[in-house]
Amino acid sequence: MLSSPRYAVQGLRNLHIVADTSKPAGAIPESDTEPFPLKLSEESFHGYKIDPPTNELSVTKKDLVHLYSQMVKMRRMEVAADQLYKHKYIRGFCHLSIGQEAVAVGMEWAIKPDDYVITAYRCHTFAVERGGTITGMLAELMGREAGMSKGKGGSMHVFTPSFMGGNGIVGAQVPLGAGLAFAQKYNKSDHATFTLYGDGASNQGQVFEAFNMAALWKLPNVFICENNKYGMGTSAERSSMNTEFYKRGDVIPGIQVNAMDVLAVMRGTQFAREYITSGKGPLLMELVTYRYGGHSLSDPGTTYRTREEIQKMRSSSDPIQGLKTHILDWGVLEESELKKVDKAAKEAVDKAIEEAKNSPEPSMDTLWDDI
Repeated sequence: MLSSPRYAVQGLRNLHIVADTSKPAGAIPESDTEPFPLKLSEESFHGYKIDPPTNELSVTKKDLVHLYSQMVKMRRMEVAADQLYKHKYIRGFCHLSIGQEAVAVGMEWAIKPDDYVITAYRCHTFAVERGGTITGMLAELMGREAGMSKGKGGSMHVFTPSFMGGNGIVGAQVPLGAGLAFAQKYNKSDHATFTLYGDGASNQGQVFEAFNMAALWKLPNVFICENNKYGMGTSAERSSMNTEFYKRGDVIPGIQVNAMDVLAVMRGTQFAREYITSGKGPLLMELVTYRYGGHSLSDPGTTYRTREEIQKMRSSSDPIQGLKTHILDWGVLEESELKKVDKAAKEAVDKAIEEAKNSPEPSMDTLWDDI
């Protein structure tokens, strides 16, 4: 299934989706807060009707440690949700992002607090990155009062002032995202909307209708196809004649980004935001990623792909391991210091699990509150 450990799963047009190919473009400073330049892989981006982003990114040591810590926390949170589901603390639908942590964490670095993000049902990491808490997310999954939607929304319906969900209807969030961007333009806001959908939703008619309106009215919207290669159990190649999703906007330009590399996600999102807030209209961005687990927790994820494919992606393209390699190789932290970051992340998630478990279920007399 894999042509090489350095390349993507079959059908991704040879875009590199590895996580450890960036290099410093100069000396790394002693200070944790002094920016220094990086050179990303030349294969991190492709462009359609637009030059792709340059492969230059400026970061600090503090940025790198924060990114690593957040991705570790997000993975631990999702693994915890998996275990809580299996122990029947969580019921119903539950869609996890294990393997896709670089998407939400990398995007958050490049966008502004008042920008809008809207996505479908694989939404837990976005909700936390956009101002939620791990306790609030896990409590929501368990239907507890401390949940982000007070235990009434579940896995697919969580919100913050800048995160518009969590939406359960396939593709329906895309026209909603266009509406958010329309409001921003109408109100002469300098903020942006980032509207995510999956490769499985990419053939929905309402997606193309939203593209048309956004292009016609030059809305400040980045339409993001989070391409994890499988729509439920169907590969992109079996469902879509054109699997280069960044080219599907007709007159709307697009970029394709290696989303297993958090640094590439940061640079791609930075580029996209600069483009749409300059008055040029919408942009398509395909984030090429990979989910390690099934579509949801009722799907083992191994009936439509091989275990060898999953293991090869884990061993060659893991976003957390890729950034960890950089942090150690570039002397940002020693291994002993990085273990402390790992320990702190584990403790934070463990504490959140207990807080969520200890929260009561909402009482029946609050059923119609906050709706």
